Amino acid sequence: MADSRETALQILHALLEEKNLSSSVRTAAADHEEDNAFITMLVLTALRHLVYIRKILKTMISRKLSRQNAVCRTALILGTTELLYMQTPDYAVINSYVNLVKQKTDRYIAGFANAVLRKISREKENLVHTDTGEFFPQSFRTLLRQDYSAKTVDAIEAAAIVEPRLDITCIDASSAQKLNGQILPLGTIRLTGRGRINLLPDYDKGTWWVQDFSSSLPVKMLDNLVDKNVLELCAAPGGKTAQLLNAGARVTCLDISRERLKILEENLNRLHLTPKQIICCDGLRFLEQTNDKYDIVILDAPCSATGTLRRHPEIVHLKTSADVAAQAALQKQFLQHIGNVLNQNGILLYCTCSLCRDEGENQINSFLKEHQEFKIINLRQKIPPEISAIVTDEGFIRVLPQHLASLGGADGFFIACLQKVK
Repeated sequence: MADSRETALQILHALLEEKNLSSSVRTAAADHEEDNAFITMLVLTALRHLVYIRKILKTMISRKLSRQNAVCRTALILGTTELLYMQTPDYAVINSYVNLVKQKTDRYIAGFANAVLRKISREKENLVHTDTGEFFPQSFRTLLRQDYSAKTVDAIEAAAIVEPRLDITCIDASSAQKLNGQILPLGTIRLTGRGRINLLPDYDKGTWWVQDFSSSLPVKMLDNLVDKNVLELCAAPGGKTAQLLNAGARVTCLDISRERLKILEENLNRLHLTPKQIICCDGLRFLEQTNDKYDIVILDAPCSATGTLRRHPEIVHLKTSADVAAQAALQKQFLQHIGNVLNQNGILLYCTCSLCRDEGENQINSFLKEHQEFKIINLRQKIPPEISAIVTDEGFIRVLPQHLASLGGADGFFIACLQKVK
């Protein structure tokens, strides 16, 4: 357990102090397979309650910790997380983090950490009672308020702090029955239990794959895909690719990351699905240079990923308006070249896992003003009445976490379907 806490400390320190998003919780935890679940739960719980924990620590720490003692600050965050939100005995929590701080700093700082954690332990009952569930720091709330009312932001926050369940897309109905989960609108299976993915029924048979409800929607918005020539940009890790291939499309999948494409290939091999072509290349360069034409282009565009905040709560502490602006500029570059690779009457399916309208509605409306050869395909008829709130007036899809709150929530997502008519 001590090694697991040290791993959690390294992960959280990289995220909060070094602003290193590449230090993935699950990737780092994978080296400690036996304690993977504990490490992941500890770090994610700390991030979901970080705003409140920081307020607690601010009231209890009279002196400012130097940057050199940032490791102590991170250890106190994790220690507070375990004391208030996890069922670990207080003495084990305090001893473990005090020893970690002593190893990485000195006995004086360790003594300071010991005093703070013991005080939190004594006041635990009152501290838990006064937690109002605040998740978003003010900076992230300000970012969302550019697009949404205060009431909507509150609803996003309340839905997003709930730990997400595991969603599955199945090749056929028989596979869905074996998984014994909750059937969501449009067929996604939501599992209520937990456990290792590779131990679920029929994993080795390749009859299903992990895919959040929101991420499964774009391909479901397309009509008959049999023998359609599809270019999928930013294709890894391959959930949409699997949907396309299972529906009979001929898919060229492209991604800039060789490592992510390796994951895509592994996923498709397990599912016994074979794409027409896999290309490791910068998407913009490909669009600029290719002479190939496609019936459908799917652009799962690079974005701020703010819609994945349920699974990646570090996002609310790290993403800024500058990040959104940078990704929106890149998306615009992609869109400028899409028309060149589409056949007449071809379909552009644009999607992002972002909550920000500059990466969704605003981006597409701006594109349509400049490219009148495209028209909107209204997606309302594709969406069942019980989730009709996800369809915008323009006919786009805008999923917010609270739209499926009664069913366990969903990732934030935007989808637009356009047709090249000139």
